[in-house]
Amino acid sequence: MSPPRLLLEVYLVLILLGTLLLKLPWATHEPVSWLEAAFTATSGVTVTGLIVVDTGSQYTVFGQLVILTLIQLGGLSLMAFAVLTALALGFRFGLTQQMVAREALNEVSFKSTRRAYISIALFALTVEALGFLVLAGFFVPEIGWGDGLWHAFFYTISAFNNSGFALSPDSLSAYVSHSGISLTISFLFITGGLGYIVVRELIEKRSFSRLSVYARLILITTLALNVIATLAFLVLEYGNPLTLGNIESLSGKLLASWFQGTTPRTAGFNTVHIGSVTMATSVLFLLLMFIGGAPNSTASGIKLSAFVILLATTRAFLQGNTHVTVLKRSLTRETITKALALATIAMAIIFLGIFALTISVKAEFLDIAFEVVSAFGTVGLSRGATSELGSFGQLVIMVIMLVGRVGPLTLGYALTVRRKAHMRYAKVEFPVG
Repeated sequence: MSPPRLLLEVYLVLILLGTLLLKLPWATHEPVSWLEAAFTATSGVTVTGLIVVDTGSQYTVFGQLVILTLIQLGGLSLMAFAVLTALALGFRFGLTQQMVAREALNEVSFKSTRRAYISIALFALTVEALGFLVLAGFFVPEIGWGDGLWHAFFYTISAFNNSGFALSPDSLSAYVSHSGISLTISFLFITGGLGYIVVRELIEKRSFSRLSVYARLILITTLALNVIATLAFLVLEYGNPLTLGNIESLSGKLLASWFQGTTPRTAGFNTVHIGSVTMATSVLFLLLMFIGGAPNSTASGIKLSAFVILLATTRAFLQGNTHVTVLKRSLTRETITKALALATIAMAIIFLGIFALTISVKAEFLDIAFEVVSAFGTVGLSRGATSELGSFGQLVIMVIMLVGRVGPLTLGYALTVRRKAHMRYAKVEFPVG
């Protein structure tokens, strides 16, 4: 069995276990259907955050803890926990096990595998501990020790892993003007979306000029997208009485714009009602959800690196250059081909998902497209179509969430046999464009 296929099956087993646990009588206040439990488990494992039943009111503390466990395992990869457990027990990895471990994090060599998994654990625990302490300082004075500590713990895990699960039906709308909670949660999901590689380099090298090309690329792109999205949201929603229009101060509008501008690249939280944003803002969100976060992070989408490679390849073609460059470095043909294949498969999945839902779901086209792209990017934002999906629609979204988290290329490797060509054919050119 190939490593990608094994990873896919591990995710499927985890979804099955999560479904069984969420169907237990003490997991919910009122019984949920098997499909609702499976949808929630899939959304948790894929760190999406789309829900068909309210997490805070429907599930007990045990049920919420099951969801958090699924989020933590799915966010940093179930394989990471398996490898760390094996390392703690003194297990020695053979070539096959190394291939599986490497594939789980998309590592390019076997040498850094052990160090990578240990770094992941330390990175995750440190950031989550800091996030928990800060959020506890805000929640405890407001809602008491018990609920305050639980809210801090739940939102820390959910935010760092970019899942978007919340304990209230309107997500974090009650804290739209709370700078402490908004900034802390945005820090958590942005850090999780950067990935451990970038954060590790920042800690070790402490200088932007000494960072690798990859780390600099991710940081520059993240900053640029966050600033552009924040300003765009502020301009597009400034006078909308259902979103920013009812916030009086400019600082409050900027805070809400920052949070809502940064969350679509897979975090899934919202402090304003997503169904009330303008159509232009919804289209902006579609692009951000499609792009996603960094590789080897808790985010999904086609990933920042693939997005930049596609832009660089287009620029090189328009300029008539034979080499594609990023930050004064030439990209290999394999890297470019992989990015193109990833984007093509991603678009095919999205269009197939939209087509399937338009057959079975009676909703506006924009709402359906938003739902599909949100599921593929494992974002969790919705314009309200989730409650109208029906059984078939929920199954479609579950498949898209799983594919979006496992990765289109990994899924392709898992379902096909890769063969090397034994002959080369004569070249031919076709008209394009």
